[in-house]
Amino acid sequence: MASSEDDPSEHHNAEILSIDAGGTMTDTFLMDSNGEFTVGKAKTTPDDESRGFIRSSQDALEDWDLSVEEGFPNLVSTVYSGTAMLNRLVERESEVDVGILITGGMEDTLRMGRGRQSYTGYSYSDRLHVNTHKHPEPLIPRNQIRGVRERIDVKGNTLVPLYEDDVREGVNDLLDQEVDHIVVMYLHSYKNGEHEHRTQEIAEEIIDERGMDTSVMLSSEYYPTLKESERLNTVTAEAFAAEPSRDQLTNIQESVDEQGGNVGVRVMASHGGTIDIHANELARTLISGPIGGMIGANYFGEKLGYENLVCTDIGGTSFDMGIIIDNDWQIDYSPEMARLLLSLPMVNMESVGAGTGSYVRVNPTFDKIELGPESAGDQVGVSAVETDVDTVTVTDCHVAMGWINPENFLGGDMPIDRDVAEQEITEQVAEPLGMGVYEAAQGVIDILESKLRNDLEAVVTGEGYAPSNFKCLSYGGGGPVHTAGYTKDLGFDEVLIPEWAAGFSAFGCGAADYEYRYDQTTSIDIDPDLSMEEAAATAGEELTEVWKNLERKVENEFENSNIGRSEIDFQYNILGQYQGQLNSIDIESPVARVDTPEKLERLIDTFEEEYRRTYSEEARSPELGHTVTQASVRGVRDVVKPEIPTEPTQGPEPPEDAFKETREAYWDGEWLETQIYDLHALQPGNELTGPAIMEGAATTYALPPDCETYLDEHRVHHLSRIE
Repeated sequence: MASSEDDPSEHHNAEILSIDAGGTMTDTFLMDSNGEFTVGKAKTTPDDESRGFIRSSQDALEDWDLSVEEGFPNLVSTVYSGTAMLNRLVERESEVDVGILITGGMEDTLRMGRGRQSYTGYSYSDRLHVNTHKHPEPLIPRNQIRGVRERIDVKGNTLVPLYEDDVREGVNDLLDQEVDHIVVMYLHSYKNGEHEHRTQEIAEEIIDERGMDTSVMLSSEYYPTLKESERLNTVTAEAFAAEPSRDQLTNIQESVDEQGGNVGVRVMASHGGTIDIHANELARTLISGPIGGMIGANYFGEKLGYENLVCTDIGGTSFDMGIIIDNDWQIDYSPEMARLLLSLPMVNMESVGAGTGSYVRVNPTFDKIELGPESAGDQVGVSAVETDVDTVTVTDCHVAMGWINPENFLGGDMPIDRDVAEQEITEQVAEPLGMGVYEAAQGVIDILESKLRNDLEAVVTGEGYAPSNFKCLSYGGGGPVHTAGYTKDLGFDEVLIPEWAAGFSAFGCGAADYEYRYDQTTSIDIDPDLSMEEAAATAGEELTEVWKNLERKVENEFENSNIGRSEIDFQYNILGQYQGQLNSIDIESPVARVDTPEKLERLIDTFEEEYRRTYSEEARSPELGHTVTQASVRGVRDVVKPEIPTEPTQGPEPPEDAFKETREAYWDGEWLETQIYDLHALQPGNELTGPAIMEGAATTYALPPDCETYLDEHRVHHLSRIE
């Protein structure tokens, strides 16, 4: 599945390996010391992701006539992203039991949740009607939650001392239930963690006395931020979903070691960097694959001069969308994941349950086709004869319409039966609606692409922009099949499809920095009536101390990987607002300390400039004074990153070896003779007019009759409509 033309006799030293284990497929991006790359694909193996990891790696290395044992010893960078953690949250199932100690009176926080949780993840129609709203199942049952009398106020002052007998009783009750982890979350511990730390001391004494190995996790140590519901969800998710994945990640590291790799495996984190598998806050990696796509898109844009991108990623289970403006992405500090609101920084994205593995059903009440939100995942569809799927999927419709070659799926590694696809579509979809089989399949594709188009337009216009301000970047294994459909009539400046679209999220993981990030809620006021000297001596000193503390945490994480301070580039951020406002804006500080008038003034000037850019000059209100609501420190260490290919441009006519055959395919209600090409044999400068299909082993690029495409020198396809 090479993504560049390679001399078979040339020796390749694999240097960068990045993996995206999605819900359906595990994609590999592999780059050698010359900047040439290849992509691989294999079915995801949820029970042990290391198996899919090795198979996908082998699939990629075969393009260079290398085995895993031959390729892995030369690796200098390995990044992994997977779905096991997120699946535990979605399914509310885990291999471990978790108990919670919480401020007395707050024991039902998980069950009550936030109001938004009653409809997050719902379709637009279900969000509108209250009678459809329902709170999700809590991660931890009520009988594994114990209240402890204590109270620290919002300023960090002790109002009610810690009742240590409550702690002892609660810990013993939870240990009687044989919990694996005890989460401690007290109301305002982000301001003062004294009670949580004393609770940990007592709990560990009891655990030692009883000869157990239960761990204790404090919210003041893991995610010390405002909003107790989100903080509790996050530290609970750390214990419930992230900690069990350490075993999966250890298996992956051991697989690398066993095959001769001498490199540590890093994991894609929600804030856009990569962290070690032994990192303290592993819940940051809950959603990693789609994040990798966004990071890859930004890197791609920086290298090729595309500042404003709309990113679209179609896999087997979901359609993920994000916006990049001026080569930067937005951070969401209270993201929703698996119908939980969490308290961790995440690259802002939207995701809908609509992928190529989505189930297709007919609603008997309304005689209407409905898609998903469930998906066949790695089972693909009824046409995949070696699986046990019995419900038609979108992929089955591709097969029936002749868009996908049954002999080429996963490079021929997965047997596909077109007759089975047609038979099941007829019985499950066409006959109940009184339609022909191909008409029904076309209807499914039209409904999917219309939904994707509406969702995409809503994401762009919802941010106050027009699609014409952006280039649309399409990737994912299912992206190139539907790009022409879901971008139709939206008016994007350009539509771009990298040849390595199937492995683009994995490519993005390889393009991500090695980065740790820590955040701390603050309430630091910079009063307008203070002189800059007075403000620096009070608010400035306080913010500086918070940054120093977060800096030490970042430094400690890198030390675990034997990386010293001299190798780390520190970056300092705040969330700031005018005093009395509800919303804050994210500011990257121009200085590492604000303990002098000059440094504090530079930070305030940076805030004012960003506020002016975000809300306009007229909205500024410096006379109100300023408040720092959150402080953050990022530590970044340089890593080897992939190269984007640059090749000589050839003529518009594809070479003879790129043409495979001609076959009939179904387009908009009629069968048309369609030119079939080898996606990877096309040369830069080649132009094609639809109908055409370009087949790669990892994806298929469908070009309808009213479209044309050309391949540029970076092996990126530019899709356009024929006027």
